[in-house]
Amino acid sequence: MSTLSPQLEALRASAIFKGLTQDELQAVASLLQSKTYAAGALLIDVNSRVDQVYIIASGKVRISRLTSYGEETTLSFLTEGNIVGEFGIVDEKGRSARATCVEPTVFFTLTADQFDDILTHNVTVARNVLRELTHRLRQANDNIVRQLETERSHTVAQLGKLSKLIDASKSVNSTLDLDKLLGLILDAAVKSTDADRGTVYLVDSIKQELWSKVFGGENMIEIRLPIGKGIAGLVAQLGETINIPDAYSDSRFNPEVDKRSGYRTRNILCMPMKNKDGTIIGVFQLLNRKDGPFIPDDEHFIDAFSAHASVAIENARLAQEMVANERLSAVGRMASTIIHDIKNPMGTLRVYAQVMKKKSGNEEASKLADEMIHQVDRFVNMTQEILDFTRGVSSTNIQELDFAETMSAVLDFIEKDLSKNNVQLVRNTQFQGQVKMDQDKMVRVFYNIAGNARDAMPQGGSLTVLTERSDGYVKIEFKDSGTGMPEEVRKRIFEPFMTYGKKHGTGLGMSIVKKVIEDHRGKIEIESEMGKGTTIRILLPL
Repeated sequence: MSTLSPQLEALRASAIFKGLTQDELQAVASLLQSKTYAAGALLIDVNSRVDQVYIIASGKVRISRLTSYGEETTLSFLTEGNIVGEFGIVDEKGRSARATCVEPTVFFTLTADQFDDILTHNVTVARNVLRELTHRLRQANDNIVRQLETERSHTVAQLGKLSKLIDASKSVNSTLDLDKLLGLILDAAVKSTDADRGTVYLVDSIKQELWSKVFGGENMIEIRLPIGKGIAGLVAQLGETINIPDAYSDSRFNPEVDKRSGYRTRNILCMPMKNKDGTIIGVFQLLNRKDGPFIPDDEHFIDAFSAHASVAIENARLAQEMVANERLSAVGRMASTIIHDIKNPMGTLRVYAQVMKKKSGNEEASKLADEMIHQVDRFVNMTQEILDFTRGVSSTNIQELDFAETMSAVLDFIEKDLSKNNVQLVRNTQFQGQVKMDQDKMVRVFYNIAGNARDAMPQGGSLTVLTERSDGYVKIEFKDSGTGMPEEVRKRIFEPFMTYGKKHGTGLGMSIVKKVIEDHRGKIEIESEMGKGTTIRILLPL
């Protein structure tokens, strides 16, 4: 009896053999064979030979079918007391599903003939099998319906995401204005991921920086940070997604930003924006998803949206370049015509001024003649400089000069011009030494900056010029007490055709200034505040 106890226990636990007498159970138990299968073992496959049924003594079995798409659909899970493989014996049509051990499983088996004989001669077992088959069919129906509902929900969700992506793509392709475009990209990214706010950065490959003109609050400011610094900088450097469920538990998050702004960051999703070549051109940084941390679906959406956003950005940049190039070309044609038309009369004026200087014998007249010659040369050179700039021509005549002497002559001329407009020139020229530079080009740079300062002080004021040595550079500062300029103008001041606060001029002056400084391997910086004046700082290498 003791050797049959596990078999009897298995039979008593099985719904198929419920209601049998002890003798009937003993008779069936004497036929059972014990078998053990490891987790993952395939017990039965579709259309395999119907040779036995399996009574589960312990463990778990998955009943499934493969679809024509190669996906395996679960029909049910069977555990202790259930029987496996009875369908093929009952309907004599072979195996209709797969049976796989989910975990190590112990079975007691009956041959197909033995089980068929029990069904034929024992009405109780036959009725129990019918009930079990009905239960299995209901269970399979429920599973299939649940899976269909799940798949429908998934399909609806996917269609919703596709609709969001289409709407976002339409939005970002509605403008070629880069500033407006960045706002549209950020708005689409924030809404589609249910984020509270965010930032879209673009990569400045020359300066190796990330910059943004868009901030997901009420204010629009410019943010700059080195590539590799901070979470966004790290994403730009590595090209990998960073999804932080809890910002304050992650060492990469800097809480100082929250302290300064008063905003509390809970979670962060930071992803690269790549163009069609796979080059990182920007970074999405999204904060505080409304219903908890950012999920994989959010990452998938931003990844898909990134391709559309990058195309829109590159189109906007290309359009801006085309417009700028066309305008530069037009200015170039105009400058070329002017130079052609004025060369002869200007040359004649210059010769006459030289003759007047020689024949006058008067010191005052001689100075006026020199001034005429200087202004003629300045006008012709300025026009030629505009022509060179529009054509992309860059040539410098670098010489080692006594900087203090050159600067003194420049300031003498500037002072005369400023005094006519009630502007006082304050000299603080401390630097004494030699500097390598193109004198003509740098002098025109100084004239241009001083002229802009003069225009910014229509009611008069002061222009302070400082020169001093600074970490291997000579620093030249022009600080005026004028009207200043808005932040948005300051950020765009070096763009071609950018003018502010004056009706005359080509809008190329500061673009040419920046080009000349860069040709000298120098730097130029601008600080300005509305109502408090402007400081322009030039650093030339020593």
